[in-house]
Amino acid sequence: MFSNGQIVFGILFAIAFIIALIYTYRKDLNLHKRHYKGSIWVLVAFICFILFIVSIKYIFK
Repeated sequence: MFSNGQIVFGILFAIAFIIALIYTYRKDLNLHKRHYKGSIWVLVAFICFILFIVSIKYIFK
């Protein structure tokens, strides 16, 4: 399905992309801590909402 060149390119691209993400995240870590303090609660609320929707789906199935 994929040639060897495509597989190698995909692997190298993924590695380079992950390295770039880690570098930029570490570079901006202080800004994130200052400007997005408390944003973890938005994530928790979103996950709870999704779990609520899934539970309703299975209850009324």
